[in-house]
Amino acid sequence: MVEKLGEGRLVGPEDICVGRDGMLYTATRDGWIKRMQSNGSWENWKLIGGPSLLGVASTREGDIIVCDALKGLLKVGEESGPTILANEVEGTKISFADDAIVASDGSVYFSDASSRFGLHNWFLDLLEAGSNGRLLKYDPARKTTSVILSNLSFPNGVALSPNEDYLIVSETWRFRCLKHWLRGDLKGTTEVFIDDLPGGPDNVNLAPDGSFWIALIQLRSRWLDWIHGSPLSKLVIASFPLAVDLIKPMGRGAMVVNVGSDGKIRRMLGDSDGRVMAFVTSALEHEEHLYLGNLQHDFVGRLSLH
Repeated sequence: MVEKLGEGRLVGPEDICVGRDGMLYTATRDGWIKRMQSNGSWENWKLIGGPSLLGVASTREGDIIVCDALKGLLKVGEESGPTILANEVEGTKISFADDAIVASDGSVYFSDASSRFGLHNWFLDLLEAGSNGRLLKYDPARKTTSVILSNLSFPNGVALSPNEDYLIVSETWRFRCLKHWLRGDLKGTTEVFIDDLPGGPDNVNLAPDGSFWIALIQLRSRWLDWIHGSPLSKLVIASFPLAVDLIKPMGRGAMVVNVGSDGKIRRMLGDSDGRVMAFVTSALEHEEHLYLGNLQHDFVGRLSLH
């Protein structure tokens, strides 16, 4: 049974993280970072503003990193307001900051889902099904941002391995996740971590046992398959964006999978009809519960794993 935490107080809580204080944080589409109390209620913590807040991550110092799809990579602390860490890279604008993870040395790895289309035109990136995304790194010591990987197909979630020797990054439109090596003999190389997922991978979170929880959004439909096979149809839809409502690739169902470090699915949880939750975008394991972020509801779901 899924508990509905903060029902009525959260607007599209897309992602969740655990702060240094052990409390849970989420960013909502009404521009707030909210913090969960021990009784399961949520308080307004920091106002960022704007409808474009997506992924969140915590630092060792107790700050919260926020991906603002319009403003870039932000940092906010208990005693400080939002600071822009990065809004451009190598002379180009970061137009779709999506998800982030903080390494032990303070480096922030984060995704720029599309360098061609912004948050409000995400469906055009889906129609193009191109490789407009990038995986970026922010260096806090030098205050510089660099490109780690480019030509990615809507990179979304980002997670670090337990030993921080590799990164997992999802490619939503390709239904797969990549593994990029940061250390060891394979440093700098990239390989497929898991392919042919039953949905488009969104946020990725490391589990306490070293596996990964991946939220899958339902993208496939016969209309979308037909449109991708017809260049003329793509041009028509792109010219009349409101027509995207006719293909509505996002299904009502919800699904998350637990994937071992070997890239094999170990567990799958779903709500095929979306009766309890739909459009689940993140799954965070914390204290024997799974916390479920989403863009469809006004609550965070909590599911016991025992």
